[in-house]
Amino acid sequence: MSVVPYKNSSDSKKDQVADMFDSISGKYDFLNRLLSGGVDIYWRKKALGMIKDRKNDLVLDIATGTGDLAIEANKILKVEKIIGVDISEGMLNVGKEKIKKLGLSNKIDLQMGDSEKLLFDNNTFDTVIVSFGVRNFENLLKGLTDMCRVLKPGGTCLVVEFSKPANFPFKQFYWFYSTKILPIIGKLVSKDSSAYSYLPESVKAFPDGRAFLDVFEQAGFRETSVKTLTFGICSIYLGKK
Repeated sequence: MSVVPYKNSSDSKKDQVADMFDSISGKYDFLNRLLSGGVDIYWRKKALGMIKDRKNDLVLDIATGTGDLAIEANKILKVEKIIGVDISEGMLNVGKEKIKKLGLSNKIDLQMGDSEKLLFDNNTFDTVIVSFGVRNFENLLKGLTDMCRVLKPGGTCLVVEFSKPANFPFKQFYWFYSTKILPIIGKLVSKDSSAYSYLPESVKAFPDGRAFLDVFEQAGFRETSVKTLTFGICSIYLGKK
């Protein structure tokens, strides 16, 4: 059974995830910085640095949210255009405002879009990137397969996602923080208690490491690799079409 934000709702995971992000969109960036101690910025920079020497003219940012990864990609990669898609209108509205203030509206285009049913032709993008988004897919294999479809042959797919730390004592500290402390802070700031209880539950249920690479390869990617950061809290996955 898949992990969902609102256990008493009969809506699909996709609809629940969209509603959840709509409800926390105004506080999302602030909470991200607060709850991660700003380390999420380092994770994105580190990941994008791994692909900066590849061809990245046209980039698709999946589950773009408020556009953090797209904005960082514009700084680090040599891009001509970045298109970001997300199912949450609330998150996209926040992202569009940020991009407008930065004067990047000509470089970054944020659109409503379902990451598992992308409205782009086959072999369109040089690079597909996603940070902390694939964990929220209703069907992981379907979403990754569609990402592979829209990527040009030889193109790169970069996935940044939470993973499960394995070593004592950091493993114990991490799960205590994420299951006891994080939901309380999340509820106080965002007023949505379910959103920040869903986070550790979804991390626990998500196939990370080799298990993710198996699905990644099943979706059509080759030359896959994984690199863990910060004691295994975060993993960077790379694949080629």
